[in-house]
Amino acid sequence: MSDLKQLAKPNADITDYEWDVTPPSVKFLIEHLQQLVQQKQKTIEELQVENQWLHNRLDLELDKPNQAHTVSPPEIILWATVGLILTIGGTFVQAYTINAPWSWVGGMKIQTLGVSYQIGAVLLTGCLGGKNAALLSQIVYVILGLAWLPIFERGGGWQYLQQPTFGYILGFIFGAWLCGFYAYQSLARLNSLALSCLIGFVVIHLTGITYLTVLDLLTNLNGNQSLWQAILAYSIYPLPGQIAVVCAVSLIALVMRKLMFS
Repeated sequence: MSDLKQLAKPNADITDYEWDVTPPSVKFLIEHLQQLVQQKQKTIEELQVENQWLHNRLDLELDKPNQAHTVSPPEIILWATVGLILTIGGTFVQAYTINAPWSWVGGMKIQTLGVSYQIGAVLLTGCLGGKNAALLSQIVYVILGLAWLPIFERGGGWQYLQQPTFGYILGFIFGAWLCGFYAYQSLARLNSLALSCLIGFVVIHLTGITYLTVLDLLTNLNGNQSLWQAILAYSIYPLPGQIAVVCAVSLIALVMRKLMFS
């Protein structure tokens, strides 16, 4: 036991005289209570540390449903292959729709949208496979097309660089990557997937128009049409049909993401 006469005053408000006349038994009790308080404070600090650790773990567990799926390397290769096949196939398949419900009196009719599923395939790859798979699939698509394989809409080969539509094909690389990037920033929701597709779609057209402008400056588009006529033909006129395809892709991507990752 410590020397009771040497015990420090527990409170500065107590005078030296009051502390000197305090009975030893009371001093001993005060010392014992101070030790208990210190032990309790240490226990509280340990509990606070443990509580913070449990709180952090709980936050991680609760936040897992809000984290987007991370695409693994095998999945990247798989989706890049699927995206390449979809892009090649979509190049030669025309998009169709049915007539509006208010005109069903004469029966439902199938009508063409005037565009192919090519852009839809590019964006769908980004929504499902992510940025890396989408980027890889389109790089391979462009390389194969320039290597004399007739997988572009008008054939293939290095001479395709002079085609006014090549800028849009080049835009697939940037548009697919951006679409895949934004598609996996959060959980799959229709609005986020639609926005991702829209971003990729706009980038594809901006790249195509930029390429048209450069081609017009260098070759005057081979004298076939003016720059404005080319923009009308390749960006403005196909716009309604392509927007319809983008909307369909957003919905399909939502359903497939929910089935695959939920």
